[in-house]
Amino acid sequence: MSGRRLSDGWHNRKVPHERDVQAFEDRADSYEEGWRGRMHHDIATRTADLALTSSTAPGRVLDVGCGTGFLLRLLADRLPEAERLLGIDAAAGMIAVAKSKANDPRLSFSEGVAEKLPYPDESFDLVVSSTSFDHWEVQGAGLSECGRVLAPGGHLVLTDLFSPLLVPTLLGARRDRARTTHRAEALLKCAGFRTMAWHRLYSLIIGTVVASK
Repeated sequence: MSGRRLSDGWHNRKVPHERDVQAFEDRADSYEEGWRGRMHHDIATRTADLALTSSTAPGRVLDVGCGTGFLLRLLADRLPEAERLLGIDAAAGMIAVAKSKANDPRLSFSEGVAEKLPYPDESFDLVVSSTSFDHWEVQGAGLSECGRVLAPGGHLVLTDLFSPLLVPTLLGARRDRARTTHRAEALLKCAGFRTMAWHRLYSLIIGTVVASK
């Protein structure tokens, strides 16, 4: 649901049980149902389309903040030559549902956080994340970890709340969030990403950035 990096200091901190994580725990069993489920499916499908346009034949795929695994299941269906597709999420309930829905032996899911990804350096060709980034506790640290595990020539495809319409929300409880392209690009650059392309994905506030090192 991640020389010295932004994430170094975070590694020494105890992970709190955030309200956001508990909310996803509570919704895990019904996450793919109803209008919210349809909306998340639509966003995930568009994210998959964009990811496969940017990275045509990734062998190793990671979904950070994978939820119930819907995006990874889509990618598995469309990437028959991929070696492995891994998902990680901070909510244990989401991981349990993702495992129960896994329909491909290449799919694997584990509990963990974006800020401390349990994978070796340069171990993935494609890293995706859909509607999870806004819930990461330390967004810069999570992006640094995504950059660390991304192989040379690989891509990060990050979908979430990115819009100037969200500037008023940055004055309140979400004042530390990267909800604009300007804020997100600053964090991506600090994490080692140098190439960024923005796409308006869904409605007026959901966008996607495709970034590479």
